[in-house]
Amino acid sequence: MRGSPPRAAQISNVAVAVERTLIALWVGGMWIGGYLVAPLLFNLLENRPLAGTVAGAMFSVIDRVGLVCGLALVGLALWRAGHRWLRQWRTWMLGAMRALIVVGEFVLLPLIQDLHALGTNAAPPQAGGHTRFIVLHFLARTVFIINSVLGLGLVIFGALVPARRAMH
Repeated sequence: MRGSPPRAAQISNVAVAVERTLIALWVGGMWIGGYLVAPLLFNLLENRPLAGTVAGAMFSVIDRVGLVCGLALVGLALWRAGHRWLRQWRTWMLGAMRALIVVGEFVLLPLIQDLHALGTNAAPPQAGGHTRFIVLHFLARTVFIINSVLGLGLVIFGALVPARRAMH
């Protein structure tokens, strides 16, 4: 058809739209959950352990969304860039973000949950479990903040550019 972009450009534009949607879902979820919903839970609920449980469940969902979206984004990078995909900074940023999720979700979270089960997060400050809870929570929060800032960088600097229309 005259005036329409070639099929390869149309497919490329679809890939860009999919990538932008995945990034928006993942990074938007991190920012809304971490910087809006979690603080709101702790401000509205008088029961802080309940607020923490709900926030933790929300972060786990966001982390799993991130693992899936990150995998799909790396797959898109591989498909679009071929053998050059490892030389793209986005690929390394996605890898770092997924690694941070793994540390937070599968290393720090189980340790925090163990302390919750023992009730040591509510223990007096002189109890060792309380200090461990504070340290683990600080580490988890730091991992989240780093990941959300990396995600913001991906939103600002990392979007793929749509294919140009073929000139006739």
